[in-house]
Amino acid sequence: MEQRWTTKAALDWCAEYLARKGDRTPRRSAERLVCDAARIDRIQLIMDPDRPLSEDERAVLRDHVARRGAGEPLQYITGEAPFRFLSLCVRPGVLIPRPETEVLVSEVLTCLPKAPERRAAWNAEAAEQEAAAVAQVRARLSELRGMSAPEADDAPSSFDRSAGPEGSDEASVTADADAEVVCDAGQAATEQMVLVADLCTGSGCIACSLASEREDVRVIATDLSADAVALARENVEALELAERVRVLQGDLGAPIPERYLGRFDAVVANPPYIPTAVMAELPAEVGDFEPDLALHGGADGLDVYRRILGWAQRALAQDGLFAVELYEGHLDEAAALAVQAGFAEVRVVEDLAGRPRVLVARWREQ
Repeated sequence: MEQRWTTKAALDWCAEYLARKGDRTPRRSAERLVCDAARIDRIQLIMDPDRPLSEDERAVLRDHVARRGAGEPLQYITGEAPFRFLSLCVRPGVLIPRPETEVLVSEVLTCLPKAPERRAAWNAEAAEQEAAAVAQVRARLSELRGMSAPEADDAPSSFDRSAGPEGSDEASVTADADAEVVCDAGQAATEQMVLVADLCTGSGCIACSLASEREDVRVIATDLSADAVALARENVEALELAERVRVLQGDLGAPIPERYLGRFDAVVANPPYIPTAVMAELPAEVGDFEPDLALHGGADGLDVYRRILGWAQRALAQDGLFAVELYEGHLDEAAALAVQAGFAEVRVVEDLAGRPRVLVARWREQ
């Protein structure tokens, strides 16, 4: 007689299989995979153990279990990860959000200033003006290349994510329009605002959390990876934060227009910080599946941090907040570098496991 595959039977089989494959939490993994395959939550799984799985659900579950048995992270398989009060989309090629980074967000929210009295961000009239300027530049570039000018209907809005080749005039103008955060006193609409730069944004977990938990926060987030930028923008849209968060592609602060330098209330980052020697010791679930670009921080794990430190000096307003997540073994060195660079009130915050994890400082221009 053929076995009747209920959610309970599938759960038991999956847990046993994953345990044999070395899963450290096989029951929890099995619960998540069954719930995702059957499109139910954990309460339904517990309350209705005799619910039969359809053929399609069983096919999805077989694929899920095979991938998990091979060591692939659960978050990549289910396509989502919890982060603070949010549920974020995740996928291979982009770093999975972690609880340590929630500590970074908590620290930033605690230390952010009250919203300064200044004029509104993303003013609609200014956005139209920016879009018209972009269209004019693109038309001129097309003429110079011997091409016909683009149709008026093709002109990007200030929210258009398209950009020309990196380093081109078109790309820089598009980035300027895309990052449009109007803070000038002459605008008609008013809104209190705290301006934050989130470098190495990855999935956008930091930017989205800050913007969702503080309505007065506006974030310009950047990442070098095209995959990360696409995913972060997807999360921004899904969480309805498009009016508070802009995501730009480029190296650290490079895509952020010069006119914002010296005006940021905070520079936040979770950069690649795993030292070279530690990379080889990472669990297979991390080292074999998550991108090296988001992990490897050089010999001492501080290569990217040093570059962020220099950019933050230019980007931050007086007393602006600087907060970075780093490798637990090198926070003292990172703190010394921050002091040498002129930062004040430098301190180290431990993560939930009691390990040094987050560096926090204030920029005090001499």
